[in-house]
Amino acid sequence: MKPLNSVVAACPPSGIRRFFDIASEMEDVISLGVGEPDFATPWRVTEAGIYALEHGYTTYTSNAGLPRLRELICADLAARYGAGYDPGTECLITTGVSEGLDLVLRVLLNPGDEVIVPEPCYVAYEPCVAFAGGTPVRVPTRWEDGFAVDPDVVAAAITPRTKAIVIGSPANPTGAVQPRAALEGLVRLAEQHDLYLVSDEIYGRLTYSGGHTCLGALPGARERTVILGGFSKSHAMTGWRVGWVCAPAAVAELAVRVHQYTMLCAPHVSQLAAVEALSSPGDDVDAMVADYDRRRRVFVKGLRETGLECPEPEGAFYAFPSIRSSGLDSETFAERLLYAEHVAVVPGSVFGPSGEGHVRCSYATALPLLEEALMRIDRFLRSL
Repeated sequence: MKPLNSVVAACPPSGIRRFFDIASEMEDVISLGVGEPDFATPWRVTEAGIYALEHGYTTYTSNAGLPRLRELICADLAARYGAGYDPGTECLITTGVSEGLDLVLRVLLNPGDEVIVPEPCYVAYEPCVAFAGGTPVRVPTRWEDGFAVDPDVVAAAITPRTKAIVIGSPANPTGAVQPRAALEGLVRLAEQHDLYLVSDEIYGRLTYSGGHTCLGALPGARERTVILGGFSKSHAMTGWRVGWVCAPAAVAELAVRVHQYTMLCAPHVSQLAAVEALSSPGDDVDAMVADYDRRRRVFVKGLRETGLECPEPEGAFYAFPSIRSSGLDSETFAERLLYAEHVAVVPGSVFGPSGEGHVRCSYATALPLLEEALMRIDRFLRSL
C-alpha cells in the first residue's frame, strides 16, 4: 500500500488520553485530568436548545454563523475588553475553538512557515501548526516566573520564516494569566517583524486574582491579531461544540472559505443556545467562577500541605504542581499515582519540555472528590 500522510503519521496520539483510557478500565478513580467543567449547562441555555429542537431549528445556518450570535459576541468583546470587531466581516462561528484554531492556521500559513509556540501549552497547538504545513518552534517558559512569556526569549527565536505566534491566556495547562506587559511586548515584536498573533482566550471569563487582558484590544494589535473563544469552559457547553473566531476581515474571509468546504456551519441548535448564553446576565458564569475559585484555594493549599510546590493559578481551572521533590519524572509519577491510589492526573511533559517536573490537575471536580484526591496524593507521596 502507498504510504499515508507523513505529517499526520508522525504526530503522536494525545498524551492526555492514554491515562484516561487506563483510568476508564479501573474502579474508584478520581479524575483530575479532563479539562471539562463538572457543571451542567445552565438551564436557561439548555431550554433555548430544547426550544430550538422542538420548533425545527435543525437546518444549516449561513457559513459564518447566525448574525445575531456574531453581533452578541462582538458586542461582548467591545463592552468587556474594548476590542472592536465587525460582526459582519470579522467574526465566524466555529464548531468549537479547536476548529477555529485549525481554520486560522490553515489560512495564515504557507508550507515551511514557522510558528512560535510558548510552552508548556495546550497539546493541540503544535499538531495543528504541522497539519497546516507549518513548523512549530517551541519557546520555553519557567514556573519560577509564573510561566510568563519573556518577549526577549521569543525575539531570539524569530527567523525570516517566522509567520505567527500562538499563545493561550489564561493557559492550559498552567493556569497562568499572561501579564499585560508581556502581551504588549509580543505586540511590539509582531509589529517589528510583521507577524500574526493567534490568541486562544477560551478561558478568558475564568480569572480570579485579576481581569483578563484581551490581546486584540491592545494598541497596535488589532490588525494582526486573531482571537479564539467559545462557550465550552465559561458556560459548561463542551458538548454543544460552538466557538468563534474574531480576526481582521481578510483572515476571517478565508477562514469562512475553508469552513464552508469542511464543516459548513456550526450546529444551528447550539448557536441558538449560545445566543441565549450571551443574551441574559452572566449570573450563571459568575457563580461557576466563584465555585472554581473556592476549589482552587482549597486544592492549591492542600497540594502545598502534601509537600508539593504549586504556583498559584490565576485563571482556567488547572493546578500545575511541581513533583520534582518526589524524585520521579512526570509520566512515572502520573502512572504510579494512578495505579497506587486511583487518582488520574496528566504528566506535564505532554505539554512541552518546560512541563516536565509537573503534573496537570483539573479542579473542575466536586470539592469532596478534590479533598479525597488530596488525601490519596499525600498517602502516595509518603509511600515513596
